[in-house]
Amino acid sequence: RPRKLRDMHKRFVHRHGLSPSQLLTESIHSLRLLGRRSLLALLGIVVGSASIIALLNIGRSAADESIRAFNDLGTDTLVVSFPNSPQNKRPVPSTLNTDTLKQAVPAIVHIAPITIHSARVSLNGQIAEATLVGTTTDLAPALGLKISEGRFLSDFDHRETFAVVGARVARDLGAKGNPLKVGDLLRIENYLFQVIGIAQSLPTSSLMPVAIDESVILPIEGMRRLRPSPEIGSVIGKVAATTDLPATAKALHNYLTRWLDGREVEVQIPQHLLDGLKRQASTFSYLLAGLGGISLLVGGVGVMNVMLMNVSERRREIGVRMALGARPRDIRNLFLLEAGTLSVVGAVLGGVLGLVVAYGFTRVSGWQFSFAPESLLLGCGSSLLIGLFFGLYPAISAARLQPVQALRNV
Repeated sequence: RPRKLRDMHKRFVHRHGLSPSQLLTESIHSLRLLGRRSLLALLGIVVGSASIIALLNIGRSAADESIRAFNDLGTDTLVVSFPNSPQNKRPVPSTLNTDTLKQAVPAIVHIAPITIHSARVSLNGQIAEATLVGTTTDLAPALGLKISEGRFLSDFDHRETFAVVGARVARDLGAKGNPLKVGDLLRIENYLFQVIGIAQSLPTSSLMPVAIDESVILPIEGMRRLRPSPEIGSVIGKVAATTDLPATAKALHNYLTRWLDGREVEVQIPQHLLDGLKRQASTFSYLLAGLGGISLLVGGVGVMNVMLMNVSERRREIGVRMALGARPRDIRNLFLLEAGTLSVVGAVLGGVLGLVVAYGFTRVSGWQFSFAPESLLLGCGSSLLIGLFFGLYPAISAARLQPVQALRNV
């Protein structure tokens, strides 16, 4: 009975070839015999796969970090600036009637004009460089600014020498054991301003005309004490949630253009910048993936080189297998599986290495790690395809050998 089972097994192998488990076992054994050459080919796949995955995740993290700064503004914010032009050098007024503007553009719920001046601020011998921001009470809701101590400016403070201090300026002015507090008197040039509030830290955005953490916020009318002829440099507006932003931006542009009698006005919509940043981030990520793909191609060439040498050194083995009944497709599948094994192991190790490198890079850079799921698909999938593609030619070459030719001494 055992002999009968062995005969049945031999007939099955002759008819159907080796089973998948046998092919996998033999391919792993052959790769182990290759030693360092297998490790070098594996290293090429690992580096290529890790490059794609790491670069895609680093690119995603960098893009999200940039977008996050704009997201802090909200998608319902408008930022107005008044660039100088040779055609019209008419100065911008120092104040803006916000009530009239809201009536003309009803979609705007908060509007805050801003005038800026740089100065040194001192308190009890502590000196700090700060940006003086003259504005109105609408600045806090327009930016989502919160107060950690005290309060923000109100509509009744326009004649007062009150000040709201940003987080960084408050730290610089506070001495050890004596931090800045509400009620302190700041010296700004020849005037004393009473601190009525200390603002919480607010992330800085390149779109915003002012960095709140480095600012001292004053009533806009009070800027006349510090500058002979202050001008509004920008306006920040917040619109209703269901508003058509482009239409509101156009209406605001038309109103301010009439108010300034033809002075150039630019209205920026952060949402449009966000959309542009996302498109750029996608393009940048695929560019990085292409750079990683070049490294992966080098690894694929290494796989083909190893497999060609493997075929050359195992010609006698191939001849013996064919003489014992192995079919060309059995030989092809055997060598193709060896290349596939290298690719799969390299893709897995490369995926782990790429994620570790990307996470470490973002931690060192101070960013938040953003995982890109498509990176694993592209990195591991392309590694497998590259390995199989470059392993196909050696496998076909081995399958086309004739038994007599394969058994001949080389």
